[in-house]
Amino acid sequence: MITSIEYVQLKAFARQDGALLALLWVFTSVLYIIGMTNQMIGLAATMLIIYTPFFVGGRLRNFRDYGREGLISFRRGYAYTVFVFFYAGVLFAIAMYLYLTFMDNGYLMSQMSKVLNSDEAQQAMQQYGMTEMMNESMKQMAQIRPIDYALDMLTVNITLGFILGVPISLIMQRTMLKSKE
Repeated sequence: MITSIEYVQLKAFARQDGALLALLWVFTSVLYIIGMTNQMIGLAATMLIIYTPFFVGGRLRNFRDYGREGLISFRRGYAYTVFVFFYAGVLFAIAMYLYLTFMDNGYLMSQMSKVLNSDEAQQAMQQYGMTEMMNESMKQMAQIRPIDYALDMLTVNITLGFILGVPISLIMQRTMLKSKE
């Protein structure tokens, strides 16, 4: 049973760590955008995306060890993880909306179009019979509003929290302190 003070503590840690995760995602997005023209930076963005569950696991361990005095149940760890992804998702969605509305000016679409119009991409799409489908997809993507992209990212990130929360919480749970001998 969780008391109201413990619930406030859990949410406070989750808000702080959600803000840190949102900063990680914003930095990753910047690297992804730059990485559209530089493969090494694009690889760094991919590695940071893969790092997300490890980052959240480390933050949960910090909460367990310092906020919970070394003990945390699966349920509490899962709630913490879901809250972290929720708060990070909200902040990241706001950042994405602001970027796409005020800063992007069609840059992402033009970069994707350049990639799809390259000789290699055209040959691959023709070989697999995907040329018409990709052209239609690009038209549809150009019509999507920034708020729709932001809400989509929010939904994806919250869903990730529910999914990744299970293994993260299972690994980080500790119901008994190890004796110091």
